[in-house]
Amino acid sequence: MLELKSMGRGRATGIWTQGRAKVQKTIFVVDDNDTNLLMAKEALKDKYRVMTLPSAARMFALLMKVKPDLILLDIEMPGMDGFEALEHLKDNGLLVDIPIMFLTGVNDAAIEARGFELGAVDFVTKPFSAPVLRNRIKTHLDLDDMIRDRTAQLQGRTTQLQRLQNAIILGFADMVESRDQGTGGHVERTALFIKVLIDAMVERGVYTEELKKVNLDLFVSSARLHDVGKISISDTILNKRSKLTSEEYEIMKTHAAEGERIIDRMISLAEDEAFFFNAKLFAGYHHERWDGRGYPRGVAGEAIPIQGRTMALVDVYDALVSERPYKQPFTHDEAVKIIMEGSGSQFDPQIANVFYEARAQFKAVKV
Repeated sequence: MLELKSMGRGRATGIWTQGRAKVQKTIFVVDDNDTNLLMAKEALKDKYRVMTLPSAARMFALLMKVKPDLILLDIEMPGMDGFEALEHLKDNGLLVDIPIMFLTGVNDAAIEARGFELGAVDFVTKPFSAPVLRNRIKTHLDLDDMIRDRTAQLQGRTTQLQRLQNAIILGFADMVESRDQGTGGHVERTALFIKVLIDAMVERGVYTEELKKVNLDLFVSSARLHDVGKISISDTILNKRSKLTSEEYEIMKTHAAEGERIIDRMISLAEDEAFFFNAKLFAGYHHERWDGRGYPRGVAGEAIPIQGRTMALVDVYDALVSERPYKQPFTHDEAVKIIMEGSGSQFDPQIANVFYEARAQFKAVKV
């Protein structure tokens, strides 16, 4: 695959700029025949900024500086032919969205089928009529503009919905935390700690395949709901200032399964299932242990989802360094020592090692 490391001035995606001046769109014409290049330029120069190029190699060199709005690409060229050039264009994330129209002197259904399969938007037969060429190009550029406008609108709506969702989730998480008077700021801190930990894991290539399966932004945001099940725990137990009795502790432990149940109901009502799927795993598995002695399921090792394994460590770290009604905070160094002593028993050893290497970033987190 050809790699473009930089790109100059981007393509125009609309007809008018903010100052209402008309933006002239850019067309690349790539053909090894000088006559064809001249004819195409004469046909298009009044309406478009036309750049003529005698080979695919020259086209890719210019693409390092200019991204056109459409490319007219000859099929039969020495060196790299049109089909090969199209494959390279579609393999490059910076260029994949440029509409490609093939120029061909052969009227062949098999050739057209292959071109469309590779991603071409149209074929123009040589010798071409100037009016036909202009109309074909206008049609595809208008369609491209419409698609981009609709995409931008949808992205805007999606962003608004995500902001609304985040506001609701934050409000819900704050409501839960406000009942637990001893854990002020825990929800936001653990979300920040999760981000630090996940970024460090990605940087070090730890559990890469598992992390590839999730949207990392949703992963971090959904971590805020890991303690949502505490809404079902009575204030008497939740805010007790002394050590819980064994019976009270068993009741407190139900918050993990209860959180999973609450989020299951959210999933049935929500469109963004990925967000709540992550939240469900955070809620249901953050008290599992690597050695299988956790709750509510008692699963061990990598049978614990990555959400549970990461939050298990982050949750304990925050509890250690925070003041609670029943204890004074440990220092950062003391908390790191305790976490590392639990590596391989309470915590996933690979994740614990990443935590240790990123311990300075954890210490720097402030809420």
